[in-house]
Amino acid sequence: MKDRLQNKGLVFALATLCCLLWGSAYPAVKIGYELFDINTTGAQVLFAGYRFTVAGMLTWVITSVYYKKIVVPRGDEWGRMISLGLVQTTLQYIFFYIGLANTTGVKAAIINATATFFTILFAHLILKNEKMTRAKIFGCLLGMAGVIIIQLKSGKIDSSFSLMGDGFLFLVCIASALGAVMTRIFTQKSDSMILTAYQLMIGGVVLIVVGLMMGGTITQITIPGLLLLGYLSALSAAAFTIWAMLLKHNPVGIVAIYGFMIPVFGVMLSGIFLGEQFLNLRILIALACVSVGIWLVNREAER
Repeated sequence: MKDRLQNKGLVFALATLCCLLWGSAYPAVKIGYELFDINTTGAQVLFAGYRFTVAGMLTWVITSVYYKKIVVPRGDEWGRMISLGLVQTTLQYIFFYIGLANTTGVKAAIINATATFFTILFAHLILKNEKMTRAKIFGCLLGMAGVIIIQLKSGKIDSSFSLMGDGFLFLVCIASALGAVMTRIFTQKSDSMILTAYQLMIGGVVLIVVGLMMGGTITQITIPGLLLLGYLSALSAAAFTIWAMLLKHNPVGIVAIYGFMIPVFGVMLSGIFLGEQFLNLRILIALACVSVGIWLVNREAER
């Protein structure tokens, strides 16, 4: 298994699949808000909680079937799973769901691409074998330039910028990057599938509690809405499990090289399913800067 997961062709295929799934979440979540008539912050967080709790349960069932037994963490693993669940699921998606509700799917996809830069920085600070170089710094600056360009309109910062929208999405990037480094560390001592299942369930349950405490309720239940929730849960279960397995057997930089595809898929799918404008010059230049910046950073990491 280890040798196969280090094969460049398989890493490319699996990482691309993860990026496609995560990219599709941008329009899917916004469509979910409409199907469930979600228009309050508490309901948004509650919706996220349902999604990730179900995702964790799906991962747990698949893992139990795979190992032909009911999988339960060892006593020393609970601390790792709780801390990862709180960072990678609870914190990240509180900010994600609130932020996405206050900006467009196109802008969200591009801003969240900066998670790769934070991942490189945290890996450099925390992991001994991940070094920062000039090429990485240049790639980070180029990518950040793309994020700034997406906010520009007629030479000025887009007036649609908001702390609750775009600002929260930057916090998503920090939580995501920290979660990636934690996953790399924790999967050296814990099974990646079991770790993913429990961190999703733990983080999801906390999201439900927080959403309820914020007064969130979801009263409009429809078949299309439930199907969409099922899709969001399944994509999370698949993407987080595969990504954790790749991080377990490869350096953080080698896996993160494919992160540039998340904003590409996110922008394209938001344009297709939400009818958002994504073919104007400003959007394309910003997307190109982010994508090339991430490619440069991770090419250096692979070297």
